[in-house]
Amino acid sequence: MSFVWHPNTQMSEWKEFDHIVSGDGMWLQDSTGHRMLDAVSSMWCNVWGHSETELIDALYNQACMIPHASLFNITHTPAESLAGHLIQICPNMRHVFYTDDGSTAMEAAFKMAVQYWQNQKSPKNMLASLSNGYHGDTIGAMSVGYSDTFFGAYRHMTPRCIRIPTPNHGVTNWSDTLDHLSETLESNKSIAAVVMESGAQTAGGVVIYPEAFQTAVSQICHKNDTLLVVDEVATGLGRLSHMAEYAAQQSNPDIAVYSKMLTAGYMPLAATLATDKIYDAFLGDYSDHLHLFHGHTFSGNPLGAAVANRNLELYAERQLIQHVQQLSRIFADGLDVMSDTKGVLDVRYKGLLAGIDIDINCDVSSANYTIYQIGRKNGVYLRTLGNTILVVPPLAISPEELSQILTGVSDTILAL
Repeated sequence: MSFVWHPNTQMSEWKEFDHIVSGDGMWLQDSTGHRMLDAVSSMWCNVWGHSETELIDALYNQACMIPHASLFNITHTPAESLAGHLIQICPNMRHVFYTDDGSTAMEAAFKMAVQYWQNQKSPKNMLASLSNGYHGDTIGAMSVGYSDTFFGAYRHMTPRCIRIPTPNHGVTNWSDTLDHLSETLESNKSIAAVVMESGAQTAGGVVIYPEAFQTAVSQICHKNDTLLVVDEVATGLGRLSHMAEYAAQQSNPDIAVYSKMLTAGYMPLAATLATDKIYDAFLGDYSDHLHLFHGHTFSGNPLGAAVANRNLELYAERQLIQHVQQLSRIFADGLDVMSDTKGVLDVRYKGLLAGIDIDINCDVSSANYTIYQIGRKNGVYLRTLGNTILVVPPLAISPEELSQILTGVSDTILAL
């Protein structure tokens, strides 16, 4: 029996869980000595593997100075330095608000977007999002990224959000989605912001946007005086081969959100970035009550910020984005071959993110349980979303280890 209640897990089908005791590069080792390549980057966040001494040293050195100092009335160098790093990476963003993880960073973004209009005495107070999107598991995030499969049990708790239909969720193509968005913003003047994942919908099964789609969304939002919030928690910082994915998509958001790979998976930390336009709307006399009414105990935690600073420095020093762009070609070639594998229904990918739909009977146990157990035997740590295997390797993985992951995934599918 496990006393730990594991996330998104039917506990009754697991008699026990493998105990991970160490990490060596891209490998995880359990208490029996068995090793697995981390094919999901420990939930999409690992960059350099599990034993990067540069990040461990950054964590240790900061802990020796001060492990935590809040940002209430005071500041500290790691948080200030990291903000400088982020605004250099993210075009047009000028201000950084820190939270703990992707969900809380999105909640901050929602409050910024709505209060931005309230501070200007505007009636805009609703959020709109793309159907099939995902933005986290907290109440506001569930509402904006609503999935009946994930959140049906909590639907009465979630605030109302306007969802724009996407292909297979109400319309047949992305052009129809753009038409619906344009019509909705023109007819409903209460919408404060449109929220979307940047570049691709990840937890929705790795749905890659067509070229120019995100650009068009941005243009429609600005034409209708509606804010655009982009969620780059899973897709930014190199996952899709660019640091700021929204820039590669030629979109112009007002708010952008980062977490996961911000600390390379070594510490919890998230950042919500805003333009001067957004930030300036919160300035005034204290008695005007215009400031952002939001805060976290561990906002900008020095340990996380110190690790994030060193992580982003390593991106530049080791030319990580060029490495990802080179690896993505190997990744694509392997996935194209895998699309012909028996049991594979569809394969979608971009950068170092892939979703593989599989034909699997889940009458006895979940696809997640089955795929994990077979993947373990093949030396790869896997996690599914429904009947979709997500392959999300650490960004710094070697070409040889990436090929090993692809072989392990293929062998796992063939063993079903």
